[in-house]
Amino acid sequence: MSPLLLFSFVFGYFLLLLVVAWYTSKNSNNDSFFIGNRSSNWMLVAFGMIGTSLSGVTFVSVPGTVGSAGFAYFQVVIGYFLGYLVIAYVLLPLYYKMNLTSIYNYLEHRFGVTSYKTGASYFILSRTLGATARMYLVVNILQIFILDSMGVPFWATALVILVLILLYTFEGGVKTIVYTDTLQTSCMLIGLVVCIIAIMQKMDFSFSQTMGQLSEKGMLKIFNTDIKASGFFIKQILGGAFITIAMTGLDQEMMQKNISVRTLKDSQKNVMTLSFVLLFVNFLFLLMGGLLYLYASANGLAVKGDDLFPSIALGNYLSVAIGVIFIIGLISALFPSADGALTALTSSFCIDIIGLKRRNDLDEKSKRTMRLTVHLTFAIVFFLCVMLFKWIDDKSIIDVILKVAGYTYGPLLGLFAFGILTKRQINDRLSIYVCIAAPLLVVGIDLINNAEWFVNKLQMTGGAGTALKNFSQSVFGGFKIGIELLIINGLLTFIGLWMISYKAATTQTATN
Repeated sequence: MSPLLLFSFVFGYFLLLLVVAWYTSKNSNNDSFFIGNRSSNWMLVAFGMIGTSLSGVTFVSVPGTVGSAGFAYFQVVIGYFLGYLVIAYVLLPLYYKMNLTSIYNYLEHRFGVTSYKTGASYFILSRTLGATARMYLVVNILQIFILDSMGVPFWATALVILVLILLYTFEGGVKTIVYTDTLQTSCMLIGLVVCIIAIMQKMDFSFSQTMGQLSEKGMLKIFNTDIKASGFFIKQILGGAFITIAMTGLDQEMMQKNISVRTLKDSQKNVMTLSFVLLFVNFLFLLMGGLLYLYASANGLAVKGDDLFPSIALGNYLSVAIGVIFIIGLISALFPSADGALTALTSSFCIDIIGLKRRNDLDEKSKRTMRLTVHLTFAIVFFLCVMLFKWIDDKSIIDVILKVAGYTYGPLLGLFAFGILTKRQINDRLSIYVCIAAPLLVVGIDLINNAEWFVNKLQMTGGAGTALKNFSQSVFGGFKIGIELLIINGLLTFIGLWMISYKAATTQTATN
C-alpha cells in the first residue's frame, strides 16, 4: 500500500479539522476555551465523548487482547456502565450545584487549598501520562506504516501532529472540541464498522458463522471465575466501575465537556447515553479482534497484540480502501483524546494552579496570553512524554495506561470519596503527605504482587529477579492484583485522610 497515498488522506483529514476549528472558534474567549460558554448541545457532547472515552488504544489494543483473553475485557466494560451511573447521579449534581468551572474547586470548598492543589496536580500528572501514552501508540503506527518509508524521523512525526492539534485547539478550546470530536467519533465508528464488514466478506462469514467460529476457539468467554487470577470477574467489574468514576467522573477533561452542557438534566442524559453506546461499541471492538485473529490464523500470520490490527489493515491483505479507512479511523480515535487532554490540562493549570480566573490584576488580554503560553508549554511536555514512551517501547500500551491510572488516580478517588461520604474535616496541610504516601505504598504492593511483570519490564536478570518472584509467591500465594489496584490506592488514601481528620464543628451543607 502506497505510503504517499495514505499520507495524502491523513493531510486532507487535518485540513478538514482546521476548517471546522476555524469556523467554531470565531469570537471565542476564555470562557469558550474553558467551558464552552456552558452552551454545548448535550447530544453532540455525548457523541463526541465516545471518541474521547475510547481513544486509539481501544482501536488497536482492545482487539489485540482477544487472542489471549477472549472477550474478558467486556467484564471491565460492564464495570464502566456502573461507574457512569455514579457519575450521573452522584457527581454531576454536586458539580452543577456548586457551578464549578474546575471540578477540583470542590476540594477547596470541602477541605482547603492544599487538598485542592494536590487533587489538581494529580489530575495533571495522570492525564499527561495517560494521554501521551495513547498518543504514542497512534504516532508509532503512522511512523511504521507510512512515514518510515518516506524517511521522516519519529520525533518529526510527533512534533508535526502536536502542532496540528495546537492549531485547532489554540483559540476555541472546549467550544471547538465539542464539534471536532463529533466529526472524529463519526469517522472512527464508520471505520470500525466498515473494517468488520470487510473482513467478514473476505472470509465469506456471516455474523452467525463468525460467532460460531469464535465460540469454537473459546474466544467468546467473558467471565473469569478463577478467584486468584487478576482477571477474576468481580475484580474486573469493580475495577472497571472505579476506573470510570476516577478517569471520567474525577477527570477535568471529561467533566469539562459535561459541565459545558446547559443543564444538569441534559448532562445526565449525555452520560447515560454514552454509557449505553459504549457497551455496544466495545463489543464491536472485541468482535473486530476476534475476526482479526481468525483471519490471521487462516492466513498463517504470526501477529498479535497491538500489532495485529495495523498489520492486517495496512498490509497487502485487504483492499487499499480498507487501509485508508483504518488510518482515518485510527487518527480519529487519537485526536479526541489528545486534543481534549491538552485543553483540559491547560484549563486545570490556569484555573487550579495559577488561579487565572481570580487574578483581578490581569485584564482579559493578559489572561488570554497566559492561557496560550500554558497551552504551548503543555504541548512541549506532551512531545517529551511521547518520546519517553518511544524509548520504553511497550507492546501493550493498554496495560501501561491502566497501571499508571492505578498509581495516579487513587488520591483523587480517596479525596472525593472522603469528602462526599463523610462529614469530617481534615488537617488540610497534611493531605499532600497522605496523597504521596498512598501511591508509594501501592507501587510497593504492586512490585511484590506482580513480580513477573516488573522483572520482564525492568529486565531484571539473575538472583534479584528470582528472589523477587519467590518473595511474591510466599506473600501472596499466587493471588494476583489486577485492575483493582486503583481501588486499593483510593482506600489507602481514604484511611490516611481519616487518620488526619476530626469531627467538623459545622456541617458544610454546600458540599455534602
